[in-house]
Amino acid sequence: MRMTGLFCVIFSALLCSPSSRASPDKGASSPLASQNPKKNAKAPHKGLHKGSYKARQIISETGPPFKRTPELVALANHISLENNLPSHWVLDQLLKAKSLSKVKQLVLPPSVGVKKNWMAYKARFLSESRILGGRDFAQKNWASLEKAQSLYQVPWEIIVAIIGVETFYGKNMGYFKALDVLTSLSMDFPKSHPRAQEREAFFKQELGALLKLMQTTQQSVWISSYAGAMGLPQFMPSNWHKFAVDFDEDGHIDLNASPADAIGSVGNYLAKFGWQSHMPTYFDIDPNFDKTHLQELLAPDILPSFKTQQLMDWGLPLTPTVQSHTGPLALVMLENAEAEPSYVLGTENFYTLTRYNWSSYYALAVIELSAAIKAAMRD
Repeated sequence: MRMTGLFCVIFSALLCSPSSRASPDKGASSPLASQNPKKNAKAPHKGLHKGSYKARQIISETGPPFKRTPELVALANHISLENNLPSHWVLDQLLKAKSLSKVKQLVLPPSVGVKKNWMAYKARFLSESRILGGRDFAQKNWASLEKAQSLYQVPWEIIVAIIGVETFYGKNMGYFKALDVLTSLSMDFPKSHPRAQEREAFFKQELGALLKLMQTTQQSVWISSYAGAMGLPQFMPSNWHKFAVDFDEDGHIDLNASPADAIGSVGNYLAKFGWQSHMPTYFDIDPNFDKTHLQELLAPDILPSFKTQQLMDWGLPLTPTVQSHTGPLALVMLENAEAEPSYVLGTENFYTLTRYNWSSYYALAVIELSAAIKAAMRD
């Protein structure tokens, strides 16, 4: 499963772990570089791009370097075969990586008993500073947002809100070396994790994708979250290969310092996962509906599975607007700690947002932040 966002650290603190995965955490402040579409158009990738991280990035932890063990050699050979990379070069890179104990702790689920709280989560991401920051980001990058909306049919405010939730518009992009993170999680993923084997395989795949980026771009240092996600949109390395685009047409893709590339890449990502223009993301529903079939309604989780007639047959009061919706819907429940839960009816576009980060709380936070940013633009 994909990991793209920083939301889970805050989510873990306020609520509990989302249903599918750990995610990157906050990074050090990283002011955005100014856009210049033609600057360095032919320049090769050597080290960090100008205006990207330089010396101002703080690496939060150092650890012992990995040793040349049979396990490390086996991993290097596996990555070499999977990614068509020179085996000696891969091994040399892995020997430069350092073992980080902190990231192994951060990927573990939170302790049992921490209750989810949508209202607390919402308050964190709908702060005045994040709303006004989104307005400012949109104003500075309006041409790119209009272009992305036209090309990918994804509303500009959704793109801005994702970048706002993920990295506070580039201020919190991570403060670990991605090579250290992904090697640590590939070589020594915590066995106590309930899905340790699956997650370790995932991180090995992402380590290979990172090394491929390092090889093809000649960029030796990549900064990431504690789970290996990078740049303004917090793409994992494999998603960098699959979905990142050179939206400012300067000859290379830079999700660290080019807001245009980040905007285009988020739009491309959502479009590839099935975003449908002019479709709502969700419908409100009276929380006092008949709960007789609640377990059946919640069983598909966030996957839209029910037609409106079936929802009405099971006692949900649907407005004429909802009844006219032709696609499948999901009943989404969001817990509010000790208070009564909130409910919405998620559409296929709501589900598409959860492909960016597999959590209904994340998706609804993006939706509500996007609406607040759009309103701020009108003020």
